[in-house]
Amino acid sequence: MNTIPFSILDLSPIAEGGSAAESFRHTLDIAQHGERWGYKRYWMAEHHGMPGIASAATSILISHVAAGTSSIRVGAGGIMLPNHSPLVIAEQFGTLESLYPGRIDLGLGRAPGSDQTTARALRRNLAASADEFPQDVLELLDYFSDEPRQPVRAVPGTGLNVPVWILGSSLFGAQLAAALGLPYAFASHFAPQQLMQAIQVYRSTFQPSQYLQKPYVMLGFNVFAADDEDEAHYLASSWQQSFVSLRSGRPIRLPPPVRGYLDNIGPQAQHLIDHVLSCAAVGAPDTVARQLKAFIDKTGADELMITSNMYEHKARLRSYEIAAQVRERL
Repeated sequence: MNTIPFSILDLSPIAEGGSAAESFRHTLDIAQHGERWGYKRYWMAEHHGMPGIASAATSILISHVAAGTSSIRVGAGGIMLPNHSPLVIAEQFGTLESLYPGRIDLGLGRAPGSDQTTARALRRNLAASADEFPQDVLELLDYFSDEPRQPVRAVPGTGLNVPVWILGSSLFGAQLAAALGLPYAFASHFAPQQLMQAIQVYRSTFQPSQYLQKPYVMLGFNVFAADDEDEAHYLASSWQQSFVSLRSGRPIRLPPPVRGYLDNIGPQAQHLIDHVLSCAAVGAPDTVARQLKAFIDKTGADELMITSNMYEHKARLRSYEIAAQVRERL
């Protein structure tokens, strides 16, 4: 099979006992290593009010990473557009594109990236709703165009044609990306329920556009890789604990790994983990290679967005290194 590009999704996780400042140092270090290891993109996601995620001011963090790297594409996976006016995002990403030309991506999501209380605190507009997302996307695309139809100009932004992606975890995003002829990124790393259906809808209804001539699908995928099989499962328990807490309404900082974590959780938590592990590879290099190949063969993905949330920075770095090495064998 042809080797597809791998990219990195980083939430700048804040570990127990750590700080946002430490997370940002780790983020830049991973980006610099990822660039050397051949990753195509380095994306960060907008979340608010989450004790274990430091990437709330996503545009600022993108600039931090882009300034410390030289060739890897850097972007948002994504910006939650209901939280912002399209003009503000056009200006921010026009600024980023002007600072780091040819290296900036803008992925757009329609979820608030937070709970309703936090969404209210963000208060772009208390009457705003995710239903306005398609119109907001069109407005944003127009700001980036060579000859915007709107009377207001994004400065910088106009004429820069920053690549825009639609993100999603349901059929809505797939339909919108296809209708607008935009690349599509599916959040299978945490919400795989409608993965295959979304891919089918996107590819079968795709309309070629000035942005893209044929469908392009990037899929989120968890990798917890280590040189030893048991060690990989041990390291994955940090993310498993964090995920169960999040889905239980109790978001936490990324906790230290625990031996035998999966042996000591209830059936509901076990079901949550089993479900999301359908889009994950856990193990030593050979195991990770098999699981990655099976996922790519099943989905026909054009690109994978790898995330690897581990408590220890060195272990996380090694996981991304193994994934990059495995890619060369696929």
